[in-house]
Amino acid sequence: MEEELLEDLVLSQKPDYTTEIIEILRGTEAPRVIADKLSDYHEADIADILPLITEQERKKLYRIVGVQSLSDILESMEEDEASKYLDEMDLRKAATIISNMEPDKAVDVLREIQKEKRLVLIDLLNAEAKKDIALIASFDEDEIGSKMTTNYVDIRENLSIKEAMSSLVEQAAQNDNISTIFVVDENGIFFGAVDLKDLIIARQGTKLESLIMTSYPYVYGHEIIDDCIERLKDYSEDSIPVLDNDNTLLGVITSQSIIQVVDEAMGDDYAKLAGLTAEEDLKEPLLESMKKRLPWLLILLVLGIGVSSVVGIFEKVVAELTIIMAFQSLILDMAGNVGTQSLAVTIRVLMDETLTAKQKFGLVGKEMRVGLSNGLLLGIISFLFVGLYISLIKGRGFAFGYSVSACIGASLVVAMVISSAVGTLIPLFFNKIKVDPAVASGPLITTINDLVAVVTYYGLSWILLIEVFHLGG
Repeated sequence: MEEELLEDLVLSQKPDYTTEIIEILRGTEAPRVIADKLSDYHEADIADILPLITEQERKKLYRIVGVQSLSDILESMEEDEASKYLDEMDLRKAATIISNMEPDKAVDVLREIQKEKRLVLIDLLNAEAKKDIALIASFDEDEIGSKMTTNYVDIRENLSIKEAMSSLVEQAAQNDNISTIFVVDENGIFFGAVDLKDLIIARQGTKLESLIMTSYPYVYGHEIIDDCIERLKDYSEDSIPVLDNDNTLLGVITSQSIIQVVDEAMGDDYAKLAGLTAEEDLKEPLLESMKKRLPWLLILLVLGIGVSSVVGIFEKVVAELTIIMAFQSLILDMAGNVGTQSLAVTIRVLMDETLTAKQKFGLVGKEMRVGLSNGLLLGIISFLFVGLYISLIKGRGFAFGYSVSACIGASLVVAMVISSAVGTLIPLFFNKIKVDPAVASGPLITTINDLVAVVTYYGLSWILLIEVFHLGG
């Protein structure tokens, strides 16, 4: 009760920026006054109100707010939404706004605009923006260079401290990523980096060379995102330089871009784990959603038919011991869950590309030990409670009840051990053949483990209950 009261209190104290911004925009004050009031709010908060107001009110906002602020507002939105609001502006203003965006975001937004209009907008961009956007667009979407920005400060390695500060001040007017200053030689070859704080507190007689971190991390523009994202995360730097194949500094990857890339990668992996070929959104057409879901569904249908066929092989067992059908879902569900858990652990571990073959086999062994330990515990629990259920609730007697529950317990142990191995080996196999391990999706693992569980359960039921205990008939 106290927690609910505290939560209500926090919510009641949270400012309602959306209402405040809309009221300011709908006010009758002079445009300058409205612009000054809106400048107190974060661009992301202003972006949130755009879908809630009319087109006429949005056009009023476009006229009142400065170009740089509009660029920041649209940058904080999804690319398809930003392109929709750019369509409401005249071409020259839209081009000016795109010119002021970060180049990587501008590229993404331009891709959402119809080709004819996109060509006109590109033609209207200023020369610097056109050059930066062309550079970013020259990289494939799965290359890290497509996520970089040219918003950075660089200085020559042979400058004095005073000259370096002057160069910084000169460039800071156009570039706001100044916490790390990158150093290049006369040919633009990356030499290292200097921390802004070190440059500010350096004495006049200090050599710039003594401040340069020559071991500062970097990536190459044509590196595949999936291959270098873990390195970028490990560095924990505000920005990482991006070089071409000749080691010339092209741009930087900011921490914000890294977060976005990680989020996109996680979303893509989540979609694959759910048996989709790519992520979906709420606005996606029906046929597009079907195309993303059908491939795996067709594969799973074939596998599902295989599982059903295996059940048919054990038709005699089911006919003689119909009660075992009641506990089939217990075995199948546990096997599927264990396999999915092992899959999730394995995919996470495989992000470390330095794993040796010995470590990978060690992972398989560990997962099987975990499966065995959990299987023994759950097998004992099911043995006790399922035996009581069959004996007392079903009235079949303790001998019969605990014979069946012993078979169920044994099946759980075997199925969970094998499922743990399957959930580990399949992504390892996909990784070995250079296929994204996330393709070994949850539904695929679950269906394969259903097959394992069915064979295990009905096989043991036939051997133990019919052949050993003679409970059939």
